[in-house]
Amino acid sequence: MNLMLWILAFVLAAIFAGTGVVKLVTARDQQINRTPYVEDFPQVVILGIGVLEILGAVGLLLPALAGVATELVPWAGAGLAITMVFAALVHTRRGDGIAAALPSILLAIVSAFFAWSRFGPYPL
Repeated sequence: MNLMLWILAFVLAAIFAGTGVVKLVTARDQQINRTPYVEDFPQVVILGIGVLEILGAVGLLLPALAGVATELVPWAGAGLAITMVFAALVHTRRGDGIAAALPSILLAIVSAFFAWSRFGPYPL
């Protein structure tokens, strides 16, 4: 199970780091074309979400790999789960449909499972 959680941490970190970097480096017009919800928020909020996703990705791996402050790892997973719950709520509020909200819902579930596992039965 520990190996599966390590793999899950790397997969989640790759996803969140990737989406975070895209939010930071992509022009606003391109973001709106790709993900219309961006139009509902000021650019500083989108940049903030990108920074949170990158910090969450780093928090999933760096403390565990360094063996320092490993209690931050499940907190990073919990924070990313909460972020994805709010993302799903944004899509629902906008009326984007289940197809738009589903990735956020799945990432919230997987992140919450990871956090629960690292808080409880499989701590670092």
